[in-house]
Amino acid sequence: MSKNSLEQLKASGTVIVTDTGEFESIAKYTPQDATTNPSLILAAAKKAEYAKLIDIAVEYAQDKGNTKAEKASIALDRLLVEFGKEILKIVPGRVSTEVDARLSFDKEGTIKKALELIELYKSVGIEKERVLIKIASTWEGIQAARELEAKHGIHCNLTLLFSFAQAVACAEAKVTLISPFVGRILDWYKASTGETYTQETDPGVISVGKIYNYYKKYNYDTIVMGASFRNTGEIKALAGCDFLTIAPKLLEELMNSSEDVPQVLDAASAKALDIEKVSYVDNEKEFRFLLNEDAMATEKLSQGIRQFAKDCVTLVEQLEEKF
Repeated sequence: MSKNSLEQLKASGTVIVTDTGEFESIAKYTPQDATTNPSLILAAAKKAEYAKLIDIAVEYAQDKGNTKAEKASIALDRLLVEFGKEILKIVPGRVSTEVDARLSFDKEGTIKKALELIELYKSVGIEKERVLIKIASTWEGIQAARELEAKHGIHCNLTLLFSFAQAVACAEAKVTLISPFVGRILDWYKASTGETYTQETDPGVISVGKIYNYYKKYNYDTIVMGASFRNTGEIKALAGCDFLTIAPKLLEELMNSSEDVPQVLDAASAKALDIEKVSYVDNEKEFRFLLNEDAMATEKLSQGIRQFAKDCVTLVEQLEEKF
C-alpha cells in the first residue's frame, strides 16, 4: 500500500509537530511534539471537555495571591502547564509552552516567568527536558533564551520569527528551536503586493528555506521548525525541514492525500551552497536596524505580540471570574 502524503513527509526526515491545544487532534496524527500558544489555549478552553483543567488551575490559585487579578495570573500559568501535562501523555517528545507575550520586551521578566513555568511543570512530575519555553523573537526575548539555555539548561522555542536577522541571532544564542512563520509572511506579501504566489514563489517558503540552508551550511544545532501554514503546498515545499508544526486541518488533508512529497531541503546540499556568514553577537544596534528595515517582519512581529497578549488578557479575565 502506497504511503499517504503525511507518511511521505515523515519519511523525508521531517519531524511532525501538531499545532493545537486539543488532545484528540494531537493523538490522531501521532506527532513527535506539540506546540501551543495563548490563542490555541483560549480556543480549547472554551470547550466543555477542558473544563476540568480550568477547575484544577483555579483550585491551585485559590490560596495564592491577594487579589482576584493575582490569583487569575497564577491560575493562567497552572492552566498552561495542565494543558502541557496532558499533551505530554500523548506525544513522546516535547511540548511548547509560551511565556506571556506582554513580557516580549522584558528580558529579566521573561527569564523569571520561564523559571516559574519550569518549576510548575516539575511540581506535576514533568522534567524540563520535555518542555520548550516559547518566547517571541525580539532582541530581549533572544537574550533571555540565551541565558535560559546556557545558565539553566532550559530549552527554548523562539516564535514569531519572520526575518533572517532574527534567525541568525537565535542560532548565535544557541537556542534549541526556532519557529519561522510561513503563512503570516505570505499573508503580508499578498496584502502588500496584490500578487498571487505559487508554491515556488511563496515568500514564506523561501524565507524558511534560506534559514535552513544557512544553519546547515554553518553547522548550527538550532532546529528549524516551519510554522503557520496556509495550505499543504507550503508544507510539501519544505519537505526535509527539521520540524514542521501543522494544524489538524492540514494534517488531515495530508493524511487523505496520495500525492508525492519529494524531499526538497537537504543538509548535505546546503553545505555546498555559497552563502555569506554574518553575525549579530553583542550587536543589538545592527539587529534592530535590520529588523526595522524589513517592513514585513517588523509589522508581523508586533501584530503577533499584540494578538497573543490580547488572548492572554482574555484568558486572565475569564479566570478572574472564577474567583
